[in-house]
Amino acid sequence: MAYQTFRQEYLQMPPVTRAYTTACVITTIAVQLDLASPFQLYFNPILILKQGQIWRLLTSFLFFGTFGFNFFFNMIFTYRYCRMLEEGSFRSRTADFVMMFLFGGTCMIMFAFFVNLLFLGQAFTIMLVYVWSRRNPFVRMNFFGLLNFQAPYLPWVLLGFSVLLGNAIYVDMMGIAVGHMYYFLEDVFPIQRGGFKLLKTPFILKSIFDAHADGRLG
Repeated sequence: MAYQTFRQEYLQMPPVTRAYTTACVITTIAVQLDLASPFQLYFNPILILKQGQIWRLLTSFLFFGTFGFNFFFNMIFTYRYCRMLEEGSFRSRTADFVMMFLFGGTCMIMFAFFVNLLFLGQAFTIMLVYVWSRRNPFVRMNFFGLLNFQAPYLPWVLLGFSVLLGNAIYVDMMGIAVGHMYYFLEDVFPIQRGGFKLLKTPFILKSIFDAHADGRLG
């Protein structure tokens, strides 16, 4: 019975959320079972550029640490806000959601070449939270029953909580910065006088992800 419930809930997840969270969980299980090592996954510019270990560009977003509080905390937030974005402001716009993933991931990789970051998943989660919070400014939030605040403050609350846990502040700050870049380019600049849409989803992404939505391309 529990398996059927879990399977039904899993299959009801929107595709991008399902793919990303599944990849994160599988990566963590592989490390937990010693099928892979964090040393094979972390972001290392030298190994990427000089030894062609390009898989690190992806795996550095998939590993949140071994099973424990930090892993489950990050995965809950990743799943929750990734799904709410995909089912909310990105409903029937899967290609645009993938484009946001590509934009955010590319920006973080560029930053990571200059900042000593080993894993980028936590920053990516904060980016998702930031974009959702700015698009839902009037939602009231409650953090562990201790704090009540409006949604736009959520990334900053998470940053403070992360610091209390002993994590580096620049990880969450990078996620907030990239999230704000996306929000500004997608939601703010186009509606300004003389503004226009800078982030345009390529036709190939629309043909792959959105063609089935309405039976046509574009």
